[in-house]
Amino acid sequence: MIYLDCNATTPMEPAVCDAILKYMTEEFGNAGSRTHEFGAQAKKAVQKARTIIADMVAAQREEVIFTSGATESNNLAILGLKNYGEQQAKKHIVSTQIEHKAVLEPLAALEKQGFEVTLVPPNKGGWVEPDSIKEAIRDDTLLVSVMHVNNETGVIQPITEIADLLAEHPAYFHLDAAQGFGKDIETLRHPRIDMISACAHKIYGPKGIGVLIIRRRGYEKIPLSPLMYGGGQERGLRPGTLPVPLIVGFGVAAKLAVKNAQKRAKVCQAIREQALIALAPLNPTFHGDLDRALPHTINFSIAEIDSEAAMLTLKGVIAISNGSACTSSSYTPSHVLKAMKLDEDNIQGALRISWCHLTKRVNWQSVVEPLNQLL
Repeated sequence: MIYLDCNATTPMEPAVCDAILKYMTEEFGNAGSRTHEFGAQAKKAVQKARTIIADMVAAQREEVIFTSGATESNNLAILGLKNYGEQQAKKHIVSTQIEHKAVLEPLAALEKQGFEVTLVPPNKGGWVEPDSIKEAIRDDTLLVSVMHVNNETGVIQPITEIADLLAEHPAYFHLDAAQGFGKDIETLRHPRIDMISACAHKIYGPKGIGVLIIRRRGYEKIPLSPLMYGGGQERGLRPGTLPVPLIVGFGVAAKLAVKNAQKRAKVCQAIREQALIALAPLNPTFHGDLDRALPHTINFSIAEIDSEAAMLTLKGVIAISNGSACTSSSYTPSHVLKAMKLDEDNIQGALRISWCHLTKRVNWQSVVEPLNQLL
């Protein structure tokens, strides 16, 4: 069976596995231990990874806060501004209808506590128009939170344009960059982006480790309040013993992502071209503008084929998805495709196929033939 669900999680690079194993079995010290060499070596390894990740997005090393993953990072970025927003009477937030639940649910929690949230709809191509964001912003807007790349369609959002239009507004700008981190690299270096959430397991690193990159504005810190307390690690924003092996693995994965970005994209583009040619006889409808999508994702439906039936037919052939792996243990119709105003049949039939440079050669006919039998 071929794994084609890399938007859910990627396989790990061998070099990442080797680095993690070393820091689990040989260099196993606690980075918070200051009295011996084991702790010093662990701290040094953490700082090296922190520097690599910071350099990746043109940030400073001290601006990288390690978390358990992008979900925690999103929660810290959004809920961490609650106290400041209340103190400053800025209780309005702008986001989009196509965000991951790791953004939408913290926003819903703030709404219950008196905040007002404006969710901007996407166009039919799957991205939000920058002018729509601009029109939604008010004087009391505290935060603008927009995903970098949509996890279901692979469509890149116009982040640079949104960042530019926010140049004269004091609202904080946060990106959920889980899907685009390490792939669309240059965008994340825009200095107007205040906070970036990312995780290792989308860039061929381990699960269980993420970052919130919190840029200073000159000498001004973003006024985040911690969500947990105890220990004072990560500049007081995220307590707990640092998972050194996972952090090291993240650092290696980030370094490889920068080094091999173009080569990986070329491999993924070639796989997409093969997939599009193979699927063409089935007359698929693609969801999201392929010209604006990263080259490793397609979301499509085939008339008269339900996604659950398709996945059952393809079981044992390929591993794919009909939605976000992080949303629920049970399938619910995609809120992203609903926001794009797709009809019910296309939503129910939608399949997401996502691959990577480590994907084994795909026999696309073994995918197309079972689907063709359902027609």
